[in-house]
Order: sequence, then C-alpha cells, then structure tokens
Amino acid sequence: MHPAGFLGQGTVCLLAQAYMTTIYYFHWVFILSLTIFPPYNCFAASPLLCSPTPAQKIMASSATSTPFISSIAAAAAKSMATPLCKTLTLPNSFSGTRKSIQSRVPRSISLTRGSHSAKSFVVKASSELPLVGNVAPDFEAEAVFDQEFIKVKLSEYIGKKYVVLFFYPLDFTFVCPTEITAFSDRHEEFEEMNTEVLGVSVDSVFSHLAWVQTDRKSGGLGDLKYPLISDVTKSISKSYGVLIPDQGVALRGLFIIDKEGVIQHSTINNLAIGRSVDETKRTLQALQYVQENPDEVCPAGWKPGEKSMKPDPKLSKDYFAAL
Repeated sequence: MHPAGFLGQGTVCLLAQAYMTTIYYFHWVFILSLTIFPPYNCFAASPLLCSPTPAQKIMASSATSTPFISSIAAAAAKSMATPLCKTLTLPNSFSGTRKSIQSRVPRSISLTRGSHSAKSFVVKASSELPLVGNVAPDFEAEAVFDQEFIKVKLSEYIGKKYVVLFFYPLDFTFVCPTEITAFSDRHEEFEEMNTEVLGVSVDSVFSHLAWVQTDRKSGGLGDLKYPLISDVTKSISKSYGVLIPDQGVALRGLFIIDKEGVIQHSTINNLAIGRSVDETKRTLQALQYVQENPDEVCPAGWKPGEKSMKPDPKLSKDYFAAL
C-alpha cells in the first residue's frame, strides 16, 4: 500500500520535505519515531516500574523549545490517531462498487433466431395476491356468439354453472385457432359437466366476427359453440394478471371458476405454447369430485373412477398400499 494511503493529510510529504531539505533535523525525526512507537511505553502507565529512556528525556525537554518538532509530533500523532477506514479514499474507477447491485435479469425474453426479428415476450406478474382461492374478478363485456353481438357478465353464472375462462393473445394468429376450435369441438363434454367456456382476447368484436366468418382451412374459426369476449380496454386481462403491459396482449391464461364464483384452478402459458383440452377437462373433473366429496382429495393424474385419497396420515395409507 502506498504510504500516502496510510498516513494521509500530507504527513508523509511534510516529513519527506523536512528530511530532504534539512539533515540537521534528521536525528529529531529519529527520536520522534522512537517516542511515538516505543517497544513498551510502560513509563506512561507506571513510572514506578520503568524509568524513561534517553530518547524520551530528550524529546520531553526539546518538545517545548523546538516549535518545528512540536508541530511535526502533533501532526504525526493526529494522523496516527485517525482510523484507517477514514483516511482511505477509493479512486474514481471503483465508484461502481459503492452503488447498489442492480438486477441483470433482462426484462424480456426475445424469441429470435439468427437475423430474423421477433417480438419479445415479457412475462410479468401484475397481481399482488394469488387469484386461486379468491373470488374471480367480475366483468361485463361485449362478445360474439352465433355470429351476433351479445353481452356477457361473469357474475350471471354464479350459482348456476362452472366456467372455463381462457385468454389468448390475438385473432388471426397461429396457435390461437387450434386452441379455440379444440374447445369448441368438445364443448358438449363441458356442457355435460354443467360448465360454460368463455374465450377472451383484446381484439374488438368486429375482429372476432370476421375471424368466425373465416373458414378453418383459411386460418379462421368457423362457427363456435361458445362466446368470444372482446377486452379492448384490457381491463379483464389486467384484472386476471395475464396482460403483457408493453405489448398490450394477454398471455395464455386459463381459469376454472366454480359455481360460487371462486377461482379453483389457473394456468398461464407463454405465447408460443398451446394448452390441452384434455388436461383442462381432467382438472375440472377432479375439482367437481372433491367438492362433492369434501373428505377426499385427488392424487396426481386422477381421473373419474380411479381411487382417491383421504387427507389423513393413517387413512391415506390405504391409497399408498394399493399402488
């Protein structure tokens, strides 16, 4: 370490100038060093046990008569009494270490390949509390059903039906029509389970209508057996925590809402990943089973007709014993 970093306050420079310019004061500097750093300064602690050294006697007698030496001694003592941490200064190149560490996680995940450009898919959680187990945010919005404009209000299903509410990014895209038509083709299976299916995107009802009127072989939807809701204000997507703020579209969120209006299941896929109608139906079946049998729970992959479990340390052994 450079001496200037240890002593600080110009003490070294002052001593160096005194040493280089005047040989006459060399022996006083030597005596000063012995006085400040004695092997054992027991004289200061107990004059009865030790007698002062010759250097201490000389320094004591000359300190009052030599102003220059007195000033050096005072400056040196003051410098040595200053804590090291207060005299050290960091150069400008180290200024970054004094700043708080910022996250280096990118804000978005760019799905680009080679030189081709693509939109970045940003995934941000916007809700402070988990939606599952809480009452589903209510909404009323325009929708397209049977090639007509209708009004859909979520709370009208409370006490009547279960609801499978799913969000998709945009009309006239690629993965979306495969999901939308898959739910439509199996809509009767959900009807048998007293369940309504609702699709939501940020497109207008006019876009929905045009897409429904487009043949499937041309990338359209054809006639659907459930409503497509328009969320042009993006308020529904935001309330369900699936809106991508800087892109203005929704992630592939899916929510199963029971007859009491409580969200019992949710899943959110990124934009490039389609969802499974089979898994949605299986989850709905498990939900309805445990609500009808509140003293039982459904293990992984459970399907109707399979053995369930008792949520009890002893009774659950019957299930594991049958594996």
